[in-house]
Amino acid sequence: MGDKYLLIIWHSRTGSCEALADAAFHGAGNHARITRACDVEPKHLLDASGYLFVCPENLASMSGEMKEMFDRCYYPVLSKLGGRPYATIIAAGTDGLWAQRQLDRIATGWRLKRVSEPWIVDTGAQTESEILERKTMIGADLEKARELGQGLATGIAQGIF
Repeated sequence: MGDKYLLIIWHSRTGSCEALADAAFHGAGNHARITRACDVEPKHLLDASGYLFVCPENLASMSGEMKEMFDRCYYPVLSKLGGRPYATIIAAGTDGLWAQRQLDRIATGWRLKRVSEPWIVDTGAQTESEILERKTMIGADLEKARELGQGLATGIAQGIF
């Protein structure tokens, strides 16, 4: 694996998850890499020591781009990631639970170890215009994302996870 680092994999259509992933990356400092889901290849997953998955819930599912990354990479890394830590940030207009469940099922198949409680950011977007508009994340959510990135990266770098 070489250097130990956190891989932050994200997808965002309206900016919420991009901002949260970026904040986590900045919190993690030089112990992280950040990659948009469409650019992730199996090698990225194999080289990383742990993962933060950041995506929106769309139609009671994780976003298509994140799902496509898992579809593309699932079997090439199957049984090669066991025990590695992961955490999630889901942005949703309501509860985000189905996207969270879907992501956790995939992580279970990879035998990843959840090291942080699931975090669902409720944007409250319900109407078409609210759902489609560019999101601005508030300071408290960005700070929590920075702290999560820092905690994950530190835990990985120090061998805690």
